[in-house]
Amino acid sequence: MQHAPTTVRHLLLRGDFRRLLMTRLSSQFGDGMFQAALAGTVLFNPQQAADPIDVAAGFAVLLLPYSLVGPFAGVWLDRWSRRQVLLVANVVRAVLVVGVAGLILAEVQGPGFYVAGLLVFSVNRFVLSALSAGLPHTTDAPSLVSANALSTTAGAVASVLGGGVAIGTTELVSGGSAAYASLALVAAVPYLTASAIVAGFPRPYLGPDHLTLAATVSARDVLHGMLAGTRHMLAHPPATAVLSAMAVHRLCYGLLTLMTLLLYRNTFTEASGLFPGGLAGLGEVLAAGAAGTLLAAAVTPWAVRRWGKATWVVGMLVLGGVGQLVLGGLFEPPAVMAAVLTLGFVAQGIKICVDSTLQESVEDDFRGRVFSVYDTLFNVTFVIALLAGAFLLPPSGVSWPLLVGIGAGYLLTAVVFARWARRTGGMESQRSESDALVLHHDPRASQSSRPHA
Repeated sequence: MQHAPTTVRHLLLRGDFRRLLMTRLSSQFGDGMFQAALAGTVLFNPQQAADPIDVAAGFAVLLLPYSLVGPFAGVWLDRWSRRQVLLVANVVRAVLVVGVAGLILAEVQGPGFYVAGLLVFSVNRFVLSALSAGLPHTTDAPSLVSANALSTTAGAVASVLGGGVAIGTTELVSGGSAAYASLALVAAVPYLTASAIVAGFPRPYLGPDHLTLAATVSARDVLHGMLAGTRHMLAHPPATAVLSAMAVHRLCYGLLTLMTLLLYRNTFTEASGLFPGGLAGLGEVLAAGAAGTLLAAAVTPWAVRRWGKATWVVGMLVLGGVGQLVLGGLFEPPAVMAAVLTLGFVAQGIKICVDSTLQESVEDDFRGRVFSVYDTLFNVTFVIALLAGAFLLPPSGVSWPLLVGIGAGYLLTAVVFARWARRTGGMESQRSESDALVLHHDPRASQSSRPHA
């Protein structure tokens, strides 16, 4: 039996994959612009303090409540057309960012401002979950790892580019509320563009396979949906294992994020030349993370084909622990940049394997709910790490004991995960070929009977 090609060229030949990819790129470019506008307004406003507790509290206010939207998103994504969710959600976000821009211009702070930002991030849950749940409908089973590597990495880079454009613009013009309000307002344009792109799909194209046109979703439906998604996930050990590894990684990632923000806010203020401090330095950090992300996208599909997903995840965890200890421990801008590049590589390498494993090992009618469990875990562990770091980190961000703890956490997780993989045979899908064809709608039939949007 011939194996389907899994190259980037093979993926990009599919019109439906290109359309979904362009939807993601436009949407996440807008995310980057909007997030840069918020960061400039809150974190780097000289009139506001930025001690660890303030920064962590801001993240908690925005991320924890909007993580509660994830369960609803999962149930709806398994009931409603995912194409419609992407279309409507991007329009709603465009409207909401106009309101946030008005609040920034009026210099409104406090609960009202955070609630407005929270609404934008809440809608974002539907967009990212729908993109992941719909991806298997635009590719064949052997290409899932490559498809995830290309789409999620390109999306992350688009977000960084959006943030970079926003930061570069603020460096060229005078800062202040008017400049940040304009950036937030412009973010509405890529959101509307994403909505227009996804409108080219037929309504049922991205699933779910068994569409239920339910008008409402009650809290009881959400609870049952989350429980069903959790049970389905726990019934598939590869899915449970990769989500456990991801949870530990996100804890470490959250601590490192807060450490980096504090370093560039309070310690690297005098740095100049190639490695500036402040918001410009943070822009360089984002670029370094993007470079690591791109490198992971290029290497991970090849590495997974050669060694398997389990071995690659173990390698990423080891690299995360050693890299942060060796590089980050110098607490100098060049070393921090190298550490962030390494962390971007590790984070994306793990994420590609997690996304692919979930898409392979869970059924399409459960994907929305399983990805919502994943999404909620992804954000809650990040916020827990930020809140813990707020009490463990000094305002300078320099803490060797915490960095050693992060390195040990990565390495211990690598050991545990490697033992699990050796005992169970790893993370490769255990479905038979016939099951895989059902799961992915028989790509040979799909490509002949479905139009490439």
